[in-house]
Amino acid sequence: MKLPGSAGENEPLVADTADRTSPAAARPSGATHPFDTSTTAHDVAIAELRRLVSTWRKHEPGARLGQDPEELHQLRVTARRIDATLALFKRQLPPALARARKTTKSVLRSLGEARDLDVQLSELARYCSRLPEHERAAAEPLRTRLESEREQVRARLLRGLDSEPMRHWLKTLTLDGAERDEMNGTDRAMLVMPERVRRRFRKLRKSVGKLRSKSSMEDYHLVRRRAKQLRYATECGVVMFGKPADDMLKALRRLQDRLGAHQDACMAQNRLAQLAADSASGLPPATLFLMGRFAEHQVQASAQARQTFARSWRKVRGKRWKALRSRLGELRDTAKAANGAAAAEDAPPEVLVPTDAAVAGHAPEPGSRPVKH
Repeated sequence: MKLPGSAGENEPLVADTADRTSPAAARPSGATHPFDTSTTAHDVAIAELRRLVSTWRKHEPGARLGQDPEELHQLRVTARRIDATLALFKRQLPPALARARKTTKSVLRSLGEARDLDVQLSELARYCSRLPEHERAAAEPLRTRLESEREQVRARLLRGLDSEPMRHWLKTLTLDGAERDEMNGTDRAMLVMPERVRRRFRKLRKSVGKLRSKSSMEDYHLVRRRAKQLRYATECGVVMFGKPADDMLKALRRLQDRLGAHQDACMAQNRLAQLAADSASGLPPATLFLMGRFAEHQVQASAQARQTFARSWRKVRGKRWKALRSRLGELRDTAKAANGAAAAEDAPPEVLVPTDAAVAGHAPEPGSRPVKH
């Protein structure tokens, strides 16, 4: 009963495992690359959007076919990175690109519905693979129901992908970026990006600080979202940040895995509860009983994810963040010094205007007053 293309028994299919679209994933760990200190944040943003549009076009055909859930996952991750890039550089991008974020949100919602059902079908398959043969038949009505919902969601997704707003969205994202924001388009990346990473870390730390033993799924989801925002911001600057960014990204991926497992388990519990409460579902008693056991399995999975979360967070906020923060400070100081030197070179020479007394060759007499005209 394994979902075609799903992860194996020892490879859980969760919503936010490390993906192949990451610029850090394409670069050997610890590798160093020269970075042009004059590069602007605008240029970094345009280059990142071009890369992401190319990645979108690579995975869209497979996501449309629906045979490999990983293709839809990668398409959703790409859309999420596009959203993060538009947010990260909203002050340095042309207005048309900044406005594209509104459409990105609707794209993410449609992709998310289909992705959630892919994950739940895969988790059901993995759970049933551990059951005795005579108990697996009880899962068939549930699997059929989830697959039916998935087909309906996929039909809406395909209509959305073919829609005019979607085509216009992609066309907008391919702008060459020649138009710059008049106020911020020339901001140096070395000055802008370290501050953006710092700001996202502070938001993440604040969200984690609010977590309690009985915090809701929404509270953990906020932490998860802010962890992704910090990760994407760090990846955008990974070339200039160097090894401290590599180490930080590894810790962030582990944190996201824990939060993703927690989110998937909670979503599965909610879906099972809704189906069990639906009197019109027509699910037989044996299936409802199996659903109760499956829901309990998801409760245990979410509890385990919460237990391991604290350890993963310590690895993020500890020495890895301190090393990255130090690197961010170095870049900021270098950029400020470069900006100061450039401003000094561009400033007009100071012109000294002599006073009347100086021209006369002596100081003004004591008590003298200006002549009133």
